[in-house]
Amino acid sequence: MRSSKSIALTALVLAIAAGGWWWKQQQAGGGAKDGTAAPAASAASGAGKGAAPQAVGVVKALRQDVPVTLEASGTVTALSNVDLRAQTTSTVREVLVKDGQTVRKGALLFRFDDRADRANLEKARAQAARSRASMADLERQYQRARELLAQNFVAQNAVDTALANLEGQRAQLQADEAALQSAQVALSYNEVRAPLSGRAGIVSVVAGSLVQASAAAVPLVSIAQINPIGVSFNVPETQLAPLLAATRQGKGETAALEAQVLMPGAARSGAPEAKVLGRVSFVDNLVDASTGTIKVRADFENASETLWPGQYVRIRMTLRSIKDAVVIPQAAIILRGNERSVYVVDADKTAQLKPVQLRYPFGELAVVEGIDAGATVVLDGKQNLRPGTPVKEQAAAVNPAAPAKKASDAASGAKA
Repeated sequence: MRSSKSIALTALVLAIAAGGWWWKQQQAGGGAKDGTAAPAASAASGAGKGAAPQAVGVVKALRQDVPVTLEASGTVTALSNVDLRAQTTSTVREVLVKDGQTVRKGALLFRFDDRADRANLEKARAQAARSRASMADLERQYQRARELLAQNFVAQNAVDTALANLEGQRAQLQADEAALQSAQVALSYNEVRAPLSGRAGIVSVVAGSLVQASAAAVPLVSIAQINPIGVSFNVPETQLAPLLAATRQGKGETAALEAQVLMPGAARSGAPEAKVLGRVSFVDNLVDASTGTIKVRADFENASETLWPGQYVRIRMTLRSIKDAVVIPQAAIILRGNERSVYVVDADKTAQLKPVQLRYPFGELAVVEGIDAGATVVLDGKQNLRPGTPVKEQAAAVNPAAPAKKASDAASGAKA
């Protein structure tokens, strides 16, 4: 019995000793783990200070006035375009205009065979002269009848008859003079003159051709007004309010909104962008419900004939200007859902994430709020950054803001 108790007591002591040893081992292991974890955390928290700086391309946020523009595709249209047709049936005697010729208002373009109309005119003149002579005779008869009535040589009815004959002849003379004017108008149809200044199209007749007075007939020639000229284009209805506000900036009813035509081909040829300046002259009174757009037209001086009817062009209008805006490249903006942010290099040469509000994008740049002008913004290498990462600044490989800065410096130099 005693030996079994001794064995149990020995086993209990051994178990307690083993448990103590195990507890000490666990405590030692935890301490080691804590000791290694703390330096790791310290290293992680101090990575920004201890790690090597990361090279990034940076740009400066600029402050400048930014125009808010609206661009649209349009078609050049002649403000006036007329098709000339014959107003009489005759034969073409002379063609005085050539294909594509520039003509002035009132210039003689065609002459027709007018012999029959001239004969009719002379006949009408003779008839009118005959009526004048007859009326003069009847006036004398009426005067004599009145004198004889005063001397009681004739009755009153003789005077009345003379007066009636005179009034009838006067009416006949008016009819003959109207016929004379009609003959003159018919004769004038044998000459076709330009109703406006412009450029002629293809002449469809030659001398000797028979022409007829018909609306369905082929036009003799078409004339399009080239100077001034218009550009018609459509604007989304969402832009209608700012467009109307811009057109009302002038005094009275005058539309003050300036428009620019960007000439096609300049960018492809490497030539400077050519522009033709004009003004918005017409905004339609109805939005097209099927397309959600409204028709607009701008007029341009075109003495050099740079614009041509039917030409497809881009048109740009400056609706307003954002004063003293902060401008950065759009590529520097980080998109995360509805949030917009940029990395800014602070005085400690570390990258800090700053939230910004995108106000107006234009080209490769954008107007933002949330940072100050002159801030150093990370453009290249931002994908590898974390807040607090030390950075080494270098100029961005491509800086879209450089042209804007040069333009701003040139403008300030000009003002100085």
